[in-house]
Amino acid sequence: MATYLSTRTTPPPHIAPSSVRDEELDLRTLMSTLGDHKRMILFGTLAFFLLSVLYVVLATPKYEANATVQVERRMPTFPGLNANAAQQSSPAESPATTEIQLLTSRTVLSEALDNLDLDVQVQPARFPLFGSYIARHFTPSHPNAVNEPWFGMARYGWGGESVQVARLDVPQELIDQPLRLVAGDANTYTLYDPEGRALVRGTVGKPVQAGGVNMLVRSLNANPGMRFEVTRLNSLAILDKLRHDISASEQGRDSGVIALSYENEDPVLARQVLEQVSRAYVHQNVARNSAEAAKRLQFVKRQLPNVRKELDKAQAALTAFQSRTQTLDVGVQNQSLLNQTVQIDSAISQLRIQQADLAARFTPAHPMYKAVLSQIAQFQAQKGQLQGRIAALPETQQGLFRLTRDVEVTNQTYASLLDQAQQLDIARASAVGNARVIDPAAVNYDSPAWPKPLPVVFGGTLLGALLMFGFVLFRQMMRRGVEDPADIELLGLPVYASIPYSERGREITMHPSRFPNGSQRLLALNAPTDLAMEALRSLRTSLHFARFKTKNNLLMISAPSPGVGKTFVCANLAVTMAQAGQTVLLIDADMRRGTLHHAVGVRSEGGLSELITGQIPLEEAIRKVAGADNLSFISRGEIPPNPSELLMNPAFNELLEQVGPRFDIVIIDTPPVLAVTDAAVIGHQVGTCLMVVRFGLNQQREIALAKQRLEQNGVEVKGAIFNGVQKRSGGHYAYTYYEYLPQTTSNKHQAYR
Repeated sequence: MATYLSTRTTPPPHIAPSSVRDEELDLRTLMSTLGDHKRMILFGTLAFFLLSVLYVVLATPKYEANATVQVERRMPTFPGLNANAAQQSSPAESPATTEIQLLTSRTVLSEALDNLDLDVQVQPARFPLFGSYIARHFTPSHPNAVNEPWFGMARYGWGGESVQVARLDVPQELIDQPLRLVAGDANTYTLYDPEGRALVRGTVGKPVQAGGVNMLVRSLNANPGMRFEVTRLNSLAILDKLRHDISASEQGRDSGVIALSYENEDPVLARQVLEQVSRAYVHQNVARNSAEAAKRLQFVKRQLPNVRKELDKAQAALTAFQSRTQTLDVGVQNQSLLNQTVQIDSAISQLRIQQADLAARFTPAHPMYKAVLSQIAQFQAQKGQLQGRIAALPETQQGLFRLTRDVEVTNQTYASLLDQAQQLDIARASAVGNARVIDPAAVNYDSPAWPKPLPVVFGGTLLGALLMFGFVLFRQMMRRGVEDPADIELLGLPVYASIPYSERGREITMHPSRFPNGSQRLLALNAPTDLAMEALRSLRTSLHFARFKTKNNLLMISAPSPGVGKTFVCANLAVTMAQAGQTVLLIDADMRRGTLHHAVGVRSEGGLSELITGQIPLEEAIRKVAGADNLSFISRGEIPPNPSELLMNPAFNELLEQVGPRFDIVIIDTPPVLAVTDAAVIGHQVGTCLMVVRFGLNQQREIALAKQRLEQNGVEVKGAIFNGVQKRSGGHYAYTYYEYLPQTTSNKHQAYR
């Protein structure tokens, strides 16, 4: 007698149909999610740790050269510069602020560029990944020894190779283009362009010129066939790179001590670059002071002839006046007045010379220029006071006084200029500047600046852990499938069973030959005590006692999407029902990609598609399943071009009407609801429809959409089977669409899911 099944047609009172709960990750859920994926996080972190260690071992180290330069606050003083003016001209801020810019200027760096030939870059070809490591650890047995090629690969350098290019001039189009230099026999070499065309062929120590390329290789030490990458760099580009790479900073506030540092893979080159930069800076600082003295000396020498002429003219005028008036020198009583006047006029004359010098170098708003003008004004005021006393003298005395004063003032000015010229000449030749090197450039060869083992390994491991945490949380947020039966019941679908994830079932599916019933991929026969089977027996019991009237004993099991374990549930549920004494017919109605025949261990041909088209009779299509006496099976048959049309054929309805009375229960495995319309077509013929939902895969909106699609076609979903349940937190899966294609030859024998 047929056993008719029924399920609850309405959800419990507390269930709100078609309601979707928006989940948020709280702290407990967050920790649970991380705990569920601890193995992935651990392996990912370990991978980053190993990569960090590998990087520390294989990375080419960089060495840091250091030097220290002191810039004194004092300004160089020159004869003729007033002390007050010099004091006012001293900068209020630290001179290091300006000198740091001068240290990394093109004028300073260009000397290092020219002296070290930095505009020609040479890189030996190394084997990927570990070639540089082997070359660094090669210990030569004698000077200029070269390591033998590993694996016979002479094109790569394995240690000891070197080449010095003294000159390389190339056409404009080849600047910044990597050229290939190949070492030959007997100190010969060939230079190729990026397209592989030979540019020049030459011998070490002899200049060669051809095709616009002028080259001189000073030395070459390499195995024949060894390759170097030679690049003629743009001078401005390399200067800008040097300016960026050289670090200059003041040590302490207003200390005037500047620390320089520069990193390079070649420690010798790093030291040489910093040595050249600091030396060029000090030389240019001295040269600036020497040039200042030379400029002042030139100004003084231009003034000497003029002052000499004025002195001769004043002396001639005084002699003529004395002869005409028969007067001698100024009287003793007026000598003091004359001395004061001469001192004031001499000071004014000196200041006028300074004013002319400053006017050529500064604007009238400069503090030094203003200080000189202020001093001139003060002396002019004093001179005005003396003019009143001079005016009280007799006219003859006034004339003699004036002419004598002119001679004395001009004579003192001329003597002062001669003295300044001698002192400036000495200052020009012995200028020292206000900058000096305290610590010359040095490199610690035993401690590379990069990579630092502990920081790199610790940082890499920490970064790996953070990235794995972020990846797990991001994936969980983007793939938040239901993980609580309550979330399914909120949609109006009672959950009839929660089937735990079975690792044994996965092994049976992937490696059936390892189990007793190797031809069958049925958990119910190969591992009947598995927890998943206990859940299926509980589902069988629930269905057995739900005996309210339905229109037939046909049970359709579908799913929203592929990969949820629908076929697993159908096959093993059928076996458990057959083991309980019920006669069961299992039909694979997925004529596109059905894999039930793999589960029961039979071929797919001679099944449902041939049965509907009348190619075989019903008795030939129904097969017994070994190991389950009460279980029969109809496979999917050959894959037809029109599965949906076959299911709508009246022959399919007649088939169901024939098999219904012959069995206690007929279980039909259908394609996913959201992939194709086959499930909706079959659903019109069955009395009970259950939907398999995968833990952590199917999201609420996806389940609700599948349920809605079936209900729109008049198929009522009575409940859900929660499959693959694991002990972990909730997730989210963003549903878009599913591609569900017929099975091809390449995937014909894949494991059923």
